[in-house]
Amino acid sequence: MADWTETYRGTVPPWQCDITEHFTIAYYFDRIEEAEANLAAALGLGELLHRGGFARRFDVRFARELRAGSSFHIASAPTGLEDGLCLGHQVLDSFSGETVTWVDGRWEVGGPALPAAERESIRRRIAAWEGPAAEARPEPTATAGFIPTARGRAKPGDLDAAGRFGLAAFVHRFTDACVQAGAAIGMSAEWLQANRRGFSTFEIGLRIAGELRLDEPYLVETGIAHLGSSSLRFVHRMNNPVTGREIARLGQYGVNLDLDARRPAKLPDELRERAAALVVPVA
Repeated sequence: MADWTETYRGTVPPWQCDITEHFTIAYYFDRIEEAEANLAAALGLGELLHRGGFARRFDVRFARELRAGSSFHIASAPTGLEDGLCLGHQVLDSFSGETVTWVDGRWEVGGPALPAAERESIRRRIAAWEGPAAEARPEPTATAGFIPTARGRAKPGDLDAAGRFGLAAFVHRFTDACVQAGAAIGMSAEWLQANRRGFSTFEIGLRIAGELRLDEPYLVETGIAHLGSSSLRFVHRMNNPVTGREIARLGQYGVNLDLDARRPAKLPDELRERAAALVVPVA
């Protein structure tokens, strides 16, 4: 960890936990946004991040839950320069020191965006990535079969320091999409409560390809790319409903969780039948 820099330290407030009774995913990204900005400043890239204009990718693997009252911190480091700029983040339990979440970030920037002096400075600080390698997941070949799951406009509270839709805002909307898609297959609030179930995400792949500014509209549509015994992989696509331009996409892999045993539970047949109708072709 000698090459990793602490970029955030805080706790999990109970009001930032969800119906699955653990830290809401969007708030992980809220803290990652702070960590990323602190790391960028330390690398001399604060102005580049503020200016934007390039795509970003975040592959996240949740190893263990953070629940209300947990204390945690984030350690960050550049992890590669071969294919864009790779920035790694580890979310650590401050009590045990255990890494509970791995975030493999990537800025899709070419050589001109990173002058030679900055590249050499970053190269000297590159740390070994010891987290899981991001798995290549098949993507939908078309959006036919996707259903609308979130719609609205960018609000002032959604914007980051540069005036763009922030990381947490994207993931909050994709969380809305997950809940809507869950309801479409029978995972209604009533069903979840009566059966003590929740949808627990263990893997996220978020790619932000465009920008959303104040009062601009968005539409999220969702399909199912994988249907297992207890697992589902949703693919959520956010686009501008006027132009059809894709702004961001999130792949969300999770399980039907028994809230008491804290273990995956098999999807009931009636839910599987409804989910099967939303499965989309992938390649």
